[in-house]
Order: sequence, then C-alpha cells, then structure tokens
Amino acid sequence: MTSETVFDISVGTRVPAAPDTVFAYVSDLTRSGEWSPECLGGEWTEGTPAALGSVFTARNHRAADVVSWAPVVRGEWATQCEVVASEAPRVFSWAMRDSSGRAQESVWSFLIEAAAGGSVLTHAFRMSDLTEGMREILAKLSGDEKQQFLSDWSGKLEGDMRRSIARIKAVLESTS
Repeated sequence: MTSETVFDISVGTRVPAAPDTVFAYVSDLTRSGEWSPECLGGEWTEGTPAALGSVFTARNHRAADVVSWAPVVRGEWATQCEVVASEAPRVFSWAMRDSSGRAQESVWSFLIEAAAGGSVLTHAFRMSDLTEGMREILAKLSGDEKQQFLSDWSGKLEGDMRRSIARIKAVLESTS
C-alpha cells in the first residue's frame, strides 16, 4: 500500500537559546500546556520521559468554534503519543497512537539547529495515511466537504503551530 501525504506543515523561528536548552524544553511534553492551543499537558505513562518508545498521555481541549461546521471532537479528550525520534539536541518527534496502541503516521516534531545567537526551532506535522480519527471524520462528509475540511483543518493546524512556536520562543526569551 502506498502512502499519500495528507498534511505536511512546518513553521520555524529563531530563538535566543542553545539547542540543548531548546531540546530540553520542547521534549518535556508535560509542559505542552504552556505552548499548545489544544494540548493542556499530561503525563508520561510508559518508559523514560522523552526517550524513544516512551508514551505520553495528553489531555486536550477543543473549543466549539474550531472548524465549527466539521464533525470533530469538541471539549476535552485524551490521546496517547509515542516518541518516535529523540536525538538530543536536534530532533524530537512523537506519533499519535490508534485505539489499539499502535503509532500512526501522524507525527509531530521539533527540529533544532544551532544558529548565531541561539537556535532555529522548526515545529512540523506530517500525516501520511489517514489516522483512525481522520477516517471517521471524512466518512461523515461528502466529496466537496472532504476537500473543504482538509483545507480548513490544514489552516487550523498551521495557525496552532504558529501560536505554539511563538509561545515557546517567548518562554525561552524570558529565561535566556
């Protein structure tokens, strides 16, 4: 079976902190509530925090007005994420797990590069092959609605990622 990329989004910014400092902050998913518009935080539930294969159980919240016409989860819910790359101080990635506990091709990443005066931090999201949740959402939509949803959701994701990276930068600026 061949993969089709559904989402491939990245946003970046310069931050006034060394790569190891940036990595330590973004790989501590318990602090994700400080930066994410949707994730409220959570806890490490399997393995060593931030290590390859470790599992983080996230608490999330989505408001009613987020792509309000679409049949997406609203209010609070939990997800499990598995660390799929942890290469300090360069890459930290986690994949959303499905209902049976398998990592899906829905991967969030932070990429960190040394730069003059600090680092360049890139926040990326890639989904190839639809996740369980996306299949359920799209099954409820007509052909035109599916295309509209993918476009609207892509815009929502990019906006959330821009807010996240701006918040991360603000925290790192205040501590540098």
